[in-house]
Amino acid sequence: MLFNFITLFPERIHSFFQTGVPGKAIEKKIIQINTIQLRDFAGNKHNRIDDTIYGGGPGMLLQVGPIYRALESLGDKKGHVVLLSAAGETFQQSTAEAMQSQYDKITFISGYYEGVDARVSEHLIDREVALGNYVISSGDIAAICVADCISRLIPGYLGRFSSLQEESHNLENVLEYPQYTKPREFMGWTVPEVLVDGNHKEINVWREANRRTQNIE
Repeated sequence: MLFNFITLFPERIHSFFQTGVPGKAIEKKIIQINTIQLRDFAGNKHNRIDDTIYGGGPGMLLQVGPIYRALESLGDKKGHVVLLSAAGETFQQSTAEAMQSQYDKITFISGYYEGVDARVSEHLIDREVALGNYVISSGDIAAICVADCISRLIPGYLGRFSSLQEESHNLENVLEYPQYTKPREFMGWTVPEVLVDGNHKEINVWREANRRTQNIE
């Protein structure tokens, strides 16, 4: 899968994807990362890509022109276009599953400052998503999270398919059970006895009884 990132800070994107599991996935050509520096499409000598808001108000908005030109530069590599925005639909595991199954190219547009000119969401994108009911300082953070979530669903990205099957959010609003590793006792805090007795039937019963539920209020 190809992920395009239209961003003011390409180094943020590359810094995440060059290490760990994402880095290995790139080496194996399971995913591809392409960053587009928005300032390259500013269209003015000062490389300005934002301006004040019509009607007044604090902050600056990303202009529609540079984003339009950046998208056009991708041609048929553009694929499904996603704007990261606090006003978008809340991103869910089901959203990631749908996007992974339907698209092999996804382009993320990162918002900054007070956001982007509304004509971007009105005319240039396919989907607008938010990580949750809160505000973060950069759409790059959200774009990385969404791309990582989708990537984990691609066959071969994770070493063990069972890891994907058993991990959190595969059941609606149900998370994984508590998990422990060595040492068996630390600072007086002990691992539940059932987990070290070797009775896998009882372990499974304990795990199901101790699954946590997601707080979605």
